[in-house]
Formats: sequence, structure tokens, C-alpha cells
Amino acid sequence: MTDARRARWAAVGTGTLLTCAGLAAALLRSAGAAPALVPAAYAVGAAVCAFAAVLGAKGRTRRALWSLIAGTMIMALGDQFD
Repeated sequence: MTDARRARWAAVGTGTLLTCAGLAAALLRSAGAAPALVPAAYAVGAAVCAFAAVLGAKGRTRRALWSLIAGTMIMALGDQFD
């Protein structure tokens, strides 16, 4: 397995994992008494991570990495409003 293929799988796997975690957090926070901005931030962060997984699958691993960082930061920022 080449390094490029390994990087693609890592980007896809990490993007998928963070997308699932962000969506689960958005659903859990929307069921509670959190402000509306909190689940929205988790959902937007999850969407950015899903986009990163798509970028990783297409071989754009550097852009996927930065998208994963941005998506995680959006989710963390949303958590600060809670």
C-alpha cells in the first residue's frame, strides 16, 4: 500500500468519524436545553468534515486535513456557547 493511498484512507476515515460524532452531538444537544447556536455549530462542523472526507477520497489530502481542522474548530466553538 503506498503512502498516497494510506493518506487517502486516513482522510476518509477521520472525516467520516468526525462527521458521525458531530451529527450525534448535534442531535443530543438539540434534544436538550442548549441554545440553538450549539447544535447548528455541530451540524456545520460535521458538514465541513463530510466535505473533508470527500476531498480525501478524491486525493486532495492536504485540503482535507485543513478542512478537518476547520470542522473540528467549528464544533469546538459551538461547544463554547453552551
